[in-house]
Amino acid sequence: MSTLLLTRSEINELVAMPEVIETVEKTFKGMGEGDVINPPKVHLDLGDGNSGLPYRAGMNAMPAYVGWQKIAGLKFIGGWEGNPSKGLPYLSGMIFLVDPQDGRFLAVMDGTLITNFRTGAQAAVALKYLIKNPKEPIIGLFGAGAQGRTQALAVCTAFNVKELRVYDINLNASRVFAEEMTQKVNVPIKIMDKPEDVTRGCDAVISVTHAKNQFITNEMIGRGVTVLPLGSFRECADDLILSVDKIIVDNIEQCLHRGTLKAVVESGKLNRSNIYATIGEIVAGKKTGRESAEERIMCITIGMGALDVAVASLIYEKALAKGVGATFSFV
Repeated sequence: MSTLLLTRSEINELVAMPEVIETVEKTFKGMGEGDVINPPKVHLDLGDGNSGLPYRAGMNAMPAYVGWQKIAGLKFIGGWEGNPSKGLPYLSGMIFLVDPQDGRFLAVMDGTLITNFRTGAQAAVALKYLIKNPKEPIIGLFGAGAQGRTQALAVCTAFNVKELRVYDINLNASRVFAEEMTQKVNVPIKIMDKPEDVTRGCDAVISVTHAKNQFITNEMIGRGVTVLPLGSFRECADDLILSVDKIIVDNIEQCLHRGTLKAVVESGKLNRSNIYATIGEIVAGKKTGRESAEERIMCITIGMGALDVAVASLIYEKALAKGVGATFSFV
């Protein structure tokens, strides 16, 4: 009845982006085929909404069952807006793995690094089916933080990226990002001065920011561009959302009530019928992704617990094989 405990540093030694991308794609396929169960997130408002609490934070509970791995689990994760100024990471999370046959807690592990890796991997998988130019794409990236780094790592793993453009409101963060990631991904990285410079001539635009000011406007996104707003905030202008050719999401119920689509849904301008497909349906072959070079596509991936659980299960198996981690009995 012992449970394996894994730290962030141990996970870092075990995780590799190519196999995370493979795991995420298999899990999306399972979603499309119906053998992955992924309820919408349950949100705990600690001051990032209307609770009135002073912590400027929120946490999500994300349970899932992943059929192709025969594993169940839960991620509990949150973001604290004031943490960076304290020298603490914005995200804080844990993942719990459970044997669905008997309820044994197989593992408890840090969830922050896994979140960053699978967020990068989910964008790479989506772009495999949605990007106009898969051979030598130009990628625009908003956000030069931890998730920006795993986005860069994932897309440069999945594609022979011709150029990666980065913009962050903190210019120094962009400079540090470019210096560090150029060596890791071996791709030219350009620091851009204005958001509109990032998107001009791009094949895909990825945003991993905390912005709520709808800075990605309709005019910034040309024909044939795939836009991936990955946060739970309002990065995209309403007229852009309402004018793209296809809206694709990871989880319909979740995306209708959180993040990018929330306001336009509440205003009555958009509903379930406007969602073209889920990523799972596309990966499973039930729907076609990009159908023409002219389509403007918005792919919204707020994040699913199933992806975290699947990647955590991959790491758990690797840890067992290599004898990594400590064990503890809770009974």
